[in-house]
Amino acid sequence: MVDMSISPNPNIAEIAALFGETSRAAILTSLLDGRLHTASDLAYRAGITPQTASFHLGKLAEGGLVSVEKHGRHRYYQLANGEVASLLESFLVISPQPEVKSLKQSAQMVMLQKARTCYDHLAGKLGVGITDSMLDSGYLKKDGKEFVLTEAGVQFVINFGLDLESIKKKRRSLSHACLDWSERSYHLAGALGNQLMQHFFDLGWITPLPGIRAVKVTDQGKAGFKQYFNISL
Repeated sequence: MVDMSISPNPNIAEIAALFGETSRAAILTSLLDGRLHTASDLAYRAGITPQTASFHLGKLAEGGLVSVEKHGRHRYYQLANGEVASLLESFLVISPQPEVKSLKQSAQMVMLQKARTCYDHLAGKLGVGITDSMLDSGYLKKDGKEFVLTEAGVQFVINFGLDLESIKKKRRSLSHACLDWSERSYHLAGALGNQLMQHFFDLGWITPLPGIRAVKVTDQGKAGFKQYFNISL
């Protein structure tokens, strides 16, 4: 038997244990919306008491999976970084679908599959559709686990109103591929994916839905996505 205490490899069992507890998994999945949440809000979403949520959040913070910000008397939690979000999305890809027990749950699942945030970029049919459109138009090309912005893509992004030079200066991947759990395909993540999503919000093409990380495409958005990405919604 291998003694993991003397193994030269990182101890993945320690991190896996944090993901493996049901309430902690529910908390982490809720944080995939990229927003800041209080312990009480996360407790409600996970169906546990605020005291229990605080205990689990402490464990997750110790493990480096969540970060906390203090504002006055309140503490707000979010995922530690994009790497944690990508790992969570990968788990969702291989996880069994939940048993649908109500019309509300069924409706929420449909909304999540259509369009949602994946930490700080778009996912679901909309996110994959935008990515596929940019690939088909020659704005992106896939290279392993990364998307590469082509010369035509550079011009498109600039014409669309994004400050590409500022995006490139961010200390993160520009345009990596993130596996989408509902579409079983890849959507655009990284700094470019984040800025595109923010631009869609600023344009009023999408709006957040309360309670879940799904987003709603507005009438203006339907016209815009059709014009720029040839996506019919």
